Amino acid sequence: MIFVNGARDVPAMNKIDTLLFFLLFLTMRKRCLLAISILFLLTGTGYSFDLKGVQPVDPYGIFSTFSAESLPQGKAGFSSGVDISIDPDFYRFVFKTAYGLTNTMELMMTVPYVFRNDVGDGFEDAAFGFKHRFFEEGKYGPSLAYMLNASLPSGRDGLTTDGRYGVAVIVSKRVGPVNGHLNLIYEKPGDGSFEDEVSFLAGIDFSASHNFKLLGELYCRKSHDSDSIDLAEGRIGYRFKTTDWIYTSFGAGFDFKNRNPETRLMFSVTFLTPQEKKVRKIFEEE
Repeated sequence: MIFVNGARDVPAMNKIDTLLFFLLFLTMRKRCLLAISILFLLTGTGYSFDLKGVQPVDPYGIFSTFSAESLPQGKAGFSSGVDISIDPDFYRFVFKTAYGLTNTMELMMTVPYVFRNDVGDGFEDAAFGFKHRFFEEGKYGPSLAYMLNASLPSGRDGLTTDGRYGVAVIVSKRVGPVNGHLNLIYEKPGDGSFEDEVSFLAGIDFSASHNFKLLGELYCRKSHDSDSIDLAEGRIGYRFKTTDWIYTSFGAGFDFKNRNPETRLMFSVTFLTPQEKKVRKIFEEE
């Protein structure tokens, strides 16, 4: 800490904070490039239709990456969105909801519907999740949460694994205007003929302004039809805070090494129950 004449030199501290943030960014960039290179080597050549599973409700996540933060107690969120996949071409409509049991516990539900897919039109398995943040973020340490999830065997043939259940570890950390999140998810399909699923997700959001965020995500998955990673997708986009309780997100996903789908476009609108505004009453003495 720097003091000038007994007072804190704020401009000097800002310069030091900026330098530290820049050095951290360079370090994380090198690690991310190394991770992506390793994933390229591990990625298989097969293709499997990826089932959606439980998804985060904005703004408590990126696209599919969960944040350790959750809805406040007694508040709910409702989201409707669409994924447009190109090569193979199909549409997926996604309906999501979440409810804050406490300030650290959240219930979630996701219901996807696939349209114009080679397998046919219909619902995927309805997915449910319970998220609990058990460790709060500190000056240097991240916030930690776990998630338990399960899907009902409610999807049509070709869009179901006869249900599944799983567990996830969620890590979140804020550095300046950047929020970073890491997820590791393990899921076991209800149909014993399928392979266990493992997903790794890394996401960041950058606060460009008070109501606008830039989004980035790396989504890697070993699906139920493969014994190696068969989905590695990079996603970018942005999110508008239209009002205090409405969020609008746009994004695009690009599959690495010419996998399928080649490109994915994403759009969603989320409605949160409005926060109660505190009214201060001022009484004048007569």
